[in-house]
Amino acid sequence: MSEDLSSKYVLQTAGFDARFPNTNQTRHCFQNYTDYFKCIAAKGEDFAPCKQFKRAYNSLCPNEWISRFDEQRENGTFPASLEP
Repeated sequence: MSEDLSSKYVLQTAGFDARFPNTNQTRHCFQNYTDYFKCIAAKGEDFAPCKQFKRAYNSLCPNEWISRFDEQRENGTFPASLEP
């Protein structure tokens, strides 16, 4: 049974980013979230490099933060510009 699950899922974390060398990854989380939405606004959701930003923010950000960011985007109160 465990072999079936391990062949289906590959666990990955965000790679090293020289812009964020410290152990506190809060800014790294926020930057990847904004970069993802800027990327899909510019290139579309099917653009493969955009998916790296999504994988990174899903790995770095707590789920509660992602939910809050999504709500803020929908309400127009997100604290950063998501224009490309």
